[in-house]
Parts: sequence; C-alpha cells; structure tokens
Amino acid sequence: MEEQALVIALVGVLGIGAQWVAWRTGWPAIVLMLAAGFLAGPVLGIMNPEEAFGELLEPMISIGVALILFEGGLSLDFREFRKYGGGVWRLVVFGVPLGWFFGSLAGYYVAGLVWPVAILFAGILVVTGPTVVIPLLRQSAVQQRPAALLKWEAIVNDPFGALCAVIAYEYFRSTAATGGTAYDVVPEIAIAAGISGLIGFAAAWVIAWSFPRGFVPEYLKVPVLLVAVVGVFVLCNKIEHEAGLLAVTVMGIALANMHVSSLRSIHPFKQNVAVLLVSGIFILLSASLDIEQLRQFEWQFGLFLLALLFVVRPATVLISLLFSSVPWNERLFLAWIAPRGIVLVAICGLFALRLEDLGYADGTILIGLSFAVVVTTIVAHGFTVDLVAKLLKVKGATRPGIIIVGSTQWTVALAKQLHEMDTPVMIVDSSWQRLKPARSAGLPTYHGEILNEATEHNIDMTPYQALIAATDNEAYNTLVCSEFAPEIGTDRVYQLGEAEPEDNHRAIPSSLRGRSLFHSGFGVDDVQQRQMEGWVFRRTKLSEKFDLDDARDTLPEAASMLLLVKPEGDLRFFTHAAEPEPQPGDTIISYAPPRTISAEEKAAKRSGKGGSKPQPA
Repeated sequence: MEEQALVIALVGVLGIGAQWVAWRTGWPAIVLMLAAGFLAGPVLGIMNPEEAFGELLEPMISIGVALILFEGGLSLDFREFRKYGGGVWRLVVFGVPLGWFFGSLAGYYVAGLVWPVAILFAGILVVTGPTVVIPLLRQSAVQQRPAALLKWEAIVNDPFGALCAVIAYEYFRSTAATGGTAYDVVPEIAIAAGISGLIGFAAAWVIAWSFPRGFVPEYLKVPVLLVAVVGVFVLCNKIEHEAGLLAVTVMGIALANMHVSSLRSIHPFKQNVAVLLVSGIFILLSASLDIEQLRQFEWQFGLFLLALLFVVRPATVLISLLFSSVPWNERLFLAWIAPRGIVLVAICGLFALRLEDLGYADGTILIGLSFAVVVTTIVAHGFTVDLVAKLLKVKGATRPGIIIVGSTQWTVALAKQLHEMDTPVMIVDSSWQRLKPARSAGLPTYHGEILNEATEHNIDMTPYQALIAATDNEAYNTLVCSEFAPEIGTDRVYQLGEAEPEDNHRAIPSSLRGRSLFHSGFGVDDVQQRQMEGWVFRRTKLSEKFDLDDARDTLPEAASMLLLVKPEGDLRFFTHAAEPEPQPGDTIISYAPPRTISAEEKAAKRSGKGGSKPQPA
C-alpha cells in the first residue's frame, strides 16, 4: 500500500512538474515527461509501476487512454470539419491504409521483422495521438488549418490504428488455428466496430437528452459522464478487443455536435483531467520500460526509425492529399509532424505477449521498438515543429496580441496604437454599424457575438495573449471576462472600471470581473468622457538614459499608463493590482489629455532648443 501511494505521488509530482518546466522553458512537455519517467524508473530505480500495481497497471492505462480520446472527441466540432474536412477525410480514408502498407514494407525489409509482426506493428503505427499532438500545437502557434488537420487526424485515427492491429492479430491467430482467411475475420471485426460506434452514439444521445431536462443534478453531471465513458469503453471491449476506443471517440464527437449547453460548465474540468491523465500515463509507461528490452535494439531498427520519419509518413500524407485544396507548404508540414504516444505503447504492450503465444519471437521486441518510435518522433518533431513551421510559412503570429470586445472610439484608438506597433489586435462586436470606424481605419475586425460557440471556430485565438472587454455594458464585460478566463488565464482578461468593495451587495463580485485597467480604475463612462475631451494614447520608448520616471515627467499630470510592450512583443498591463517593471527597450502606452504647448515651448521649438529630455514616440 505504501509503495503504491509513493508511486502515485511521484507520478503526480514528475508529471505536473514536467508540464510546469515545459511552460516556463518552452521545451516540449512530452519529452520532459518521458525523460522524468525514464530517470525515475529504469535509470534510478526509484519506482517500478509494474511491481506496485501488478495486473491493474494495464487496465488503468487503458481507461486513461479512453478518457483522453473522449476528451479529444469533445473538441471536434463539425463546423470546423466543414471548413477543413476535405483534408481530414483524405488523411483517414487514404492515410490509414497507405500508412499501414508503407509501414509494413518498412518493418519487413528495413527492420527485419517477420511479416505477421511487421503488419501488426504497422497497423498500430498509423496512429499519431492527441496526447502528443495537442500539447505540441498548444506550445507552437501553428496556423489554424494545419493545426485543425493534425488534431482531427490524431483523434480520429487513434481508434482505427487499434482496430488495424486487432484485424491483423485475429487474422494471424485464425490462420494459425484453423487456416481461416481474411474474409472470416474482417467482416466480424467490422460489424463489432459498427456496433461499438452505435453504442457510443447512443450513450451520447442519452446524455444529451437527460442532462438539459434535469434528470441528473448539476453536481453529479461530471461523475455520471466519467462513469458513462468508462462503462461504454469496457462494454465495447467485451464485444471486440480495442473497439472501446472507437466507441468513446464516437461518443465524444457526437456529444460535441449535439451542442448540449449544460456541458459547457464541465469544459475546464475535462481539460484538467486530460492534463493529469496525459502526465500520469506518460510517466507510468516510461518508468515501466525494461532496460533489457532496449538492449535488444539492433542497428536495422535505427534505419527503420529513419524510414518512418523520412519515407513512410511523407509518402502517406503526400499521396493522401494529392489533388486536394491543401497548399503544398501545409502538406509538407503535415508530412513531417507525426509524433506517436500513449496508444502506440499501450497497444504494443498488449499484443507483444499475444504474438509470443502464437509463436512469433519478434513479438517480444515490439515494446522496446514502440518506445524507440515514441521517443524518436517526439524528440524529432517536438524540437523542430517551430523551425519547420517558420520555414514552410505555416507559423501563426509570433508576437502576442490582444482581442478587444466592443468597438468604441476608445478601443479603436487603442487598436490603432497596437496595430502600428505590429501587435496582433482584433476588435469584436455584434454590431456592424459600431465596427464601421474600425473597418475604416483598416483594423482587423470580427462581426459576431464573442460568446457564441461558433465564434471559436471562426476566430483563431492562438495569436491573442490577452482580452479586453470594453463595451458600454459593465455586466456584459464581466460575463465575457469570466467566460474566457479559463482559456486565456484569469490574469490576462481585463475590463474597464474598478471593482467595488466586497461588502457592497449591489456590485458585481470582483471574483467574476476581469482585472481593472489603469491604476485609477477608469470606467466606461470615464473613458468616453475623456475621448470627447480629446484624450489620446501616447507611446514612450524607454532606454538606459530615459527611464520610467523620465517618461512620467514628459506626460501630463492626469495621464495614466495602460500597457507595457516588450521588444519581443510580450504585453504587460498597468492595473489597480500590479505594475510591471519596465526595462530599457520597452515601450509604454499611456492615456493622456491633449498636450498644450506654452508660448515659451513654442519659441524654443522655433529656435531648435526643444529641451534636453526625449519626448514620447
């Protein structure tokens, strides 16, 4: 019991610790998790998950993978598919059999595996996996279309890869036992897969029907949903091995497209669960690796890994996307990015033992080879995704930006300043008329309701580091901030006005509001009045000889500093609660009354003696 508790604690510390280090450094989180688990397990011997959990380890990992696939399915909206579906269905319909075929050839002719093992292993290799693709996309600002194609391929292909392995195994088992043919195996598995898909869809329909009608209380919705996913997964695995992965994927996609409003509240929870599961499973799998299995690694396996990276994946993607509307630079990017993850190792571990029972000696090396594939692809793709995206020009905006909700004179003036500094900015408003000044100024705009679910499929939120809610309705601004705080961060959503004291029962609670802009807490009416009085935004560049105090001296006394922009584009706000620490090279954007020039200053300007201190840019 104590050993199991120690392993669970170590898994949590190492997994979440690796995620935190990845966030701080920008390194691929998956690489750090694999390294942490490998060091804690085979290298240092601090923990051994197989000894601690015994036979429970495999079902624990399987259920974790099922929950991750379900969570991934919940992110697949058919509105996005309608935009990029042409590439997605090609990568599934053509990509799966092509990848299976090319992978089998590489396994037999390059790795030297016997045909049955090469064919089964290649079936598993068609997966890429949301557990590795989605964290990579989260860390790298890839453009919306290639990111969507990679996400859909990863989630949809995962269960198909498992089914390919099942088909191969059942075929070889049948031929060894009774001399059966593919016609005896494939239809049976296809029927089982179809039934499992229907079960997953039926479970989603029951949830979508019962939750809004109050059949499940709010505090039980998340537990009921998790139990339903696990139940569907186990039930469908009873019908056919690994068919549960297909069922839970269908269940997630179906629920996502039934648009159940009561499920919106569980989105932050499911994301947290996914992060915990991904961290935990990667640590467990890498800590369970046996050094003896790695010693079976031969030189031709290295050639196989190279063939997988530079031949199998590129050929699969480029042939699948022939004559499609996907641009060539995006095709080449997709042809390179294909990291493998949890599903590959988990399924290989399951079938390695079964192949050994059938008399195929090469089956025992599948676990070590699968880990080699995972490590190689994650390292190769994780450390090069940014470089390749830049070279192929599929990289999104590299400078952090701001999305501004509400088109007013004040927001348009602010957006102009940011736009002139090459900071990505977009003004969102549901009124076409209110957007007219922003459109006339050539600013990026979006006409629509920011709180509408469809908006997230029409706006690529990747470039935007912060959100400012500045409509003329304070309650609406608060609602926008509370809605986007889980996605962008509670410290990166801002609104005008200052929070009222907590004992004021008529005020909006500060826990729901975004952070207040300006030290003085200017409200909506305040900035509108100041705009009418001619207040403007000013830019001031700091240097070694011109610091923050000098900048304040050049501004009118009533001016308020709003924003600090780092040379690399990072954004820091001056708020009622915090003030950034400016450094030389930073630019400060302040909001100030119109500058009045005295007669002495006018005379000095005419004579070319305009003072010793630099003026705002």
